[in-house]
Amino acid sequence: MATPERIGLIAGNGRFPLLFAEAARRAGVEVIAVAHQNETPDEIANLVSQLTWVRVGELGKIIRVLKQAGVQRAVMAGGIRKPRQLSDFRPDFRGAAFIAKTRSLRDDVLLRGVATELEHDGITIVESTLFLGDLVPTVGTLTRKAPKTREWEDIRFGLQVARDVGRWEIGQSVVVKRRTVIAVEGLEGTDVAIRRGGELGRGGVTVVKVSKPGQDLRFDVPAVGLTTIEVMREVGARVLALEAGKTLMIDREEVIRAADSAGIAIVAVE
Repeated sequence: MATPERIGLIAGNGRFPLLFAEAARRAGVEVIAVAHQNETPDEIANLVSQLTWVRVGELGKIIRVLKQAGVQRAVMAGGIRKPRQLSDFRPDFRGAAFIAKTRSLRDDVLLRGVATELEHDGITIVESTLFLGDLVPTVGTLTRKAPKTREWEDIRFGLQVARDVGRWEIGQSVVVKRRTVIAVEGLEGTDVAIRRGGELGRGGVTVVKVSKPGQDLRFDVPAVGLTTIEVMREVGARVLALEAGKTLMIDREEVIRAADSAGIAIVAVE
């Protein structure tokens, strides 16, 4: 009987690491997880074969654990909240050396640098959506309701604005209404930007979320979930447009049901 593959999971916060672990287990893959204290949900312990807790910055420990387990491929799933990242940052020697030579603390630069460090030690970072293809929508309308003509105009306008904003590393989402930008996502995240934009626009807004130009989708995948739909419902937002093939829908079926119940249209666009 063949030995099941072992894959490493470097887990951050949110449901993404849990979903990955569940999907990998269903695929018959053994998951060796390294989870971050005060970030990763405790439920991760029930979904993986081996679990080690680390503090933010313990890069050497992460590499050591994965190598000792014989891991050759790993994924990075879930983020680290920036404010907590500063207060809980406890680098080991390898982590401190990495930060010292890193010229930028932007998320994508840090993640790409961490991936390079792991690959220097023989651990290849692969797409975090490896077993989650059904959660990444292809082009089309996902809900019963489709956008109206004016809303499609806002979607096209929002796509252009969101891509321009992404080039400046500001955020991945914009809130628009009648071809006017109401809110742009910043450090606060998508859901807070939607709430601000919905309140300023007094409802009827369109939310557009895309990947940034050159975004490394191995570990930095735009994502939406039930909270996104709940916030949209609260502020009277009408449309959510996602970039097809590059956006993760956490709990996809539940998200679509919630959107249908709220009368919100979700579309995946190129």
